[in-house]
Amino acid sequence: MDNRISSRDLAIAIMFFSQTIVGILGNFSLLYYYQVLDNDRCTLKSTRLILRHLITANSMIILSKSLPQTMAAFGLKHFLNDFGCEILLYIQRVGRSVSVGSTCLLSIFQTIMISPMNSCWMDLKVKAPRYIGFSVAFCWILYVVVNFIFPMYVFGKWNSQNMTKKRDWGYCSTVGSDKVTESLYVALFIFPEVLFSVLIIWGSSSMILILYKHKQRAQYIHSNVTPRSSPESRATQSILVLVCTFVIFYTFSSILNICVAFLYNPSWWLVNITALLSACFPTVSPFILMNQDSTVPRFCFV
Repeated sequence: MDNRISSRDLAIAIMFFSQTIVGILGNFSLLYYYQVLDNDRCTLKSTRLILRHLITANSMIILSKSLPQTMAAFGLKHFLNDFGCEILLYIQRVGRSVSVGSTCLLSIFQTIMISPMNSCWMDLKVKAPRYIGFSVAFCWILYVVVNFIFPMYVFGKWNSQNMTKKRDWGYCSTVGSDKVTESLYVALFIFPEVLFSVLIIWGSSSMILILYKHKQRAQYIHSNVTPRSSPESRATQSILVLVCTFVIFYTFSSILNICVAFLYNPSWWLVNITALLSACFPTVSPFILMNQDSTVPRFCFV
């Protein structure tokens, strides 16, 4: 076997390596900044609490997906055994699920908080901040438990029969899928992600509508004065940019992930492009937040 890295592998290795470095630096820097900021204040802002867990989930995706793909692209193939491979895929699934759930929670929470006081959300507007901590914790517990079903079923297949079909991920390989595995994948991953995506789109549309109405009222009241956007409006616009970026990347990523999951032997290009696209939102999200949030010092990312 030729140990030299082909130009194709070298190109994808450089892309994975760049994505990993940028993503780790961005997420860890922003997470550290939020930690320092929250320690200096008595109260923890609800949106920042959600963002901290979103950043943590995104970091898990980068470390469990981009980093192994980088190592495999540089020639370190199949460095994990079957058990290690399933654990790594488990971490990827938990990170992705919590990332989707946190983004959905962030979108709905911000929609509630910017809604007018005379709207149907008035009661929730007062109560919502008190339930954010519970909601985030429930999201983690739910997905840690639910995603555990998948590797447990795979381990059961190993013990019950000799599996000859393997799926190659580059850095490791797993047993091939069957009807039960595909059904579990649809029930545990595809259906919840579709549901959350619909809620995210609904929340984003509601925020756009509320901001548009607010801008119209502000222009009517201050027809002769240039209105300045409020901190609440700026925060909402920041979350809107983040959520729209999420929807774009995760829509394409989900389509490719479904193709990879249901194809027995997906092509080299499909596996690597899917891995790159899956880590795009976790990589760029901290820089979107930095660009939209004027309180984040730029030197955190230098």
